[in-house]
Amino acid sequence: MILQNKTAIITGVSKGIGHTLAKMLLEKGCKVAGLGMNKPDFSEDRFQFFKTDVRNHDQVKQSIEATLSWAGKIDILVNNAGLGYFGFLEDLPIEHWQEMMEVNVNGMFYACKYVLPHLKENQHGHIINIASTAALEGMPQTSGYCATKWAVKGLTESLWRECRDFKVKVTCVYPGSTQTDFFRNAPGIKPHEHMLQPEDVALMIVHALEAPDNCHQVNIEVRPLQPKGPK
Repeated sequence: MILQNKTAIITGVSKGIGHTLAKMLLEKGCKVAGLGMNKPDFSEDRFQFFKTDVRNHDQVKQSIEATLSWAGKIDILVNNAGLGYFGFLEDLPIEHWQEMMEVNVNGMFYACKYVLPHLKENQHGHIINIASTAALEGMPQTSGYCATKWAVKGLTESLWRECRDFKVKVTCVYPGSTQTDFFRNAPGIKPHEHMLQPEDVALMIVHALEAPDNCHQVNIEVRPLQPKGPK
């Protein structure tokens, strides 16, 4: 896809991967609609922020309709909004489980549901769902978060097969540990420079979006290359 003059929706745009990706797509000539709870710290004529709680399907629908009114079309959807809480399963508060499910799974479903009819009608488009390497392997004290990201993987695996006959691509991205504020709810884990950087993951997404129409990257796994310690 040639990104010049395309319109992208990115959820969770205020920080981290979503923030970085928005700026990269703007540099490529895209219009970007950013959905989130907090407005990012940049402004641009081709950027429009729509305050949206992705847990609320009415708000998601309204923001997608507002994007269509603003830009006239949608070409790309990036489901980036997500969060994690950690600890032993029996100690995980019910409200933390529910919040992860509502943001990581329901929010992705709502955005896909309301964007897909436009992509299918145009026989063109690309959906990117951000999962995690926690969708590929179970991890201790991460059961709730893993459950949500396995759901992202499962939905994406089904969705790309549903969409291929409509010439719509669907890609799942599995980043490893990334230096963002994601770990704010993980006591004992401090982000550091040897983790992936948001730019690393955003570059992989841009590469997938720019692939020729007959080329579809279904899964992208990105992990940090840890420096070797002393022998």
